[in-house]
Amino acid sequence: MTADQVLVGVGLIVVLAVGSQLLASRLRVPALLILLPVGFITGALTDNVNPEKLLGVAFSPLVSLAVAVILYDAGLGLDIKRLQGHTRRIVVRLIWLGALLTWVSAALFAVPVLNMSKGAAVMLGAILVVSGPTVVGPLLNFVRPTERLQRVLIWEGSLIDPVGGLLAALVFHGIVAGERQGIGSRLAEFSAGTAVGVVGGVVGACVLWLLLRHVRLSEELTTSVQLAAVIGIAAACDALRDDTGLISAVVMGMAMANLPDLDIPARRPFLDTLVSLIIGLLFISISATVTPASLRHVVLPALALVVLLVLVIRPLVALVATAGTDVRGGERWFIGWMAPRGIVAAATASTFSATLVTQGIDGAERILPATFLVIVATVMLYGLTAFPVARRLGVLRPARSRPLLVGGAPWAVDLGRALSSAGLDVLMWAGAGRQRARIEAAGLPLAPGELLAAATGAGAELEGITGVLLLTEDDDFNALASMTLRESVEGPVHRLGPPADSQGVMAPYTGGEALFGAGLTGPELARRYEAGARVVAHRVDGAVPAGYDVLFVVRPDGRLAPVTNTRIPTAHPGDVAVLLSPPSRQLSA
Repeated sequence: MTADQVLVGVGLIVVLAVGSQLLASRLRVPALLILLPVGFITGALTDNVNPEKLLGVAFSPLVSLAVAVILYDAGLGLDIKRLQGHTRRIVVRLIWLGALLTWVSAALFAVPVLNMSKGAAVMLGAILVVSGPTVVGPLLNFVRPTERLQRVLIWEGSLIDPVGGLLAALVFHGIVAGERQGIGSRLAEFSAGTAVGVVGGVVGACVLWLLLRHVRLSEELTTSVQLAAVIGIAAACDALRDDTGLISAVVMGMAMANLPDLDIPARRPFLDTLVSLIIGLLFISISATVTPASLRHVVLPALALVVLLVLVIRPLVALVATAGTDVRGGERWFIGWMAPRGIVAAATASTFSATLVTQGIDGAERILPATFLVIVATVMLYGLTAFPVARRLGVLRPARSRPLLVGGAPWAVDLGRALSSAGLDVLMWAGAGRQRARIEAAGLPLAPGELLAAATGAGAELEGITGVLLLTEDDDFNALASMTLRESVEGPVHRLGPPADSQGVMAPYTGGEALFGAGLTGPELARRYEAGARVVAHRVDGAVPAGYDVLFVVRPDGRLAPVTNTRIPTAHPGDVAVLLSPPSRQLSA
């Protein structure tokens, strides 16, 4: 290809990736439902987006490194403290039992139905073991199931990818080696590959920990250092043994999420943006390599394989994995209805199938198109049905608001209690020990981890945070935090307004709506509270009593409407008004 064709091809891939994600956001559907058909159609219409022609032999290594970055990002959301008891048991079972049953059943099915040799069928079964956070995460964010379901499925998707990738590499080398390797030799290869990935991940995590603990870095350099470490370690591991870089990436991410005394949030908005772009580029690129001709004799057999995986294997795995645990029926069946295949399956099929074809393995030419069809079918099936299935099973999170209140002053804790009594699921965070003790004494849940990790990224996804209220005594902190959180929190972010005579560095000059209108600043609220004022929840059946200040209105459906310096929500009968009483009076609910 000429230089101009390469430029056009690369530019088109980027535009299609971002355009597909933009269209999906406007249509309110998972982005994968748009990315896959767009890549396939574009690849059928033009050769300019075919990555094998654009990049040649560099395509597979670049895909491997890109997937490593994705898995590192997924690993950042894996807080070991949250994986306990029955949840841990379920995840472990889903990984080893799901991998074994899926591998064996898919391989046995592929031999007669897809007309594959045993070697090609075993390869396909190993590839289809993986699920992955690139598809599970967006679908769960769209569906919003209960916290434990989301935690189980995110952990499974993040850990099954490197396991499946290493298994596929083991099978590939076994097929190429033929009878020269026995079972013992192959198990030794698997163990050695796992060890290389784990050691590489530990080394990379140690390097990152030292740098981030002892070198003062800007936010941009912090992200760049993480990317360089992940890519460098993954490349070194892959050079030693194929696909061990995926294990090293997940290990590094988990370590960074769980190591103590790091002064950075576990997730960075720029890293999330980069991962989203990488996912789009990979799905467009890999789906463009599948030609209509390669699908001609594979469509019906591949759909039959999807039926087996979706209706038989996955429900069986879910039932066995949750047996003897406290998972109730609806949650058990939803786990059995969530196993889409994603980018690691596509990348592994693209990497290994071409070599097997050149080796003359019968049926190897059907591995990539069959994998592509399984990805498309499972993503579309789960993407279109997951929400109604979750609603029918009763495993959706409540639609009610779940605000995160940041601050532990007495009046802020009183506000948390009032919002809780109004029916909201309140979450609080405070830095000082005495404030955290005050929150716990009030019976309100404390957000786990550090502030930004709990309020953004994976923390918000797992905890179900719908908005943030910044109520600390430091106006500059509130202003700075609001600027940071608005970039990553999907819901509204509100802060206390500074006093009119504030001499703060940032607070007086930062835009945005301030809570509670003019005059009700943090110092004023603290002064009134010390004088006897209290925050109460009052069901509206007429006008708000004189002398009470309206702080929030909670609608019957659980939506939280705050009073701000630019907007005062109207309270209607049936609403619950959260009020600040005069110092001398308190109003019963």
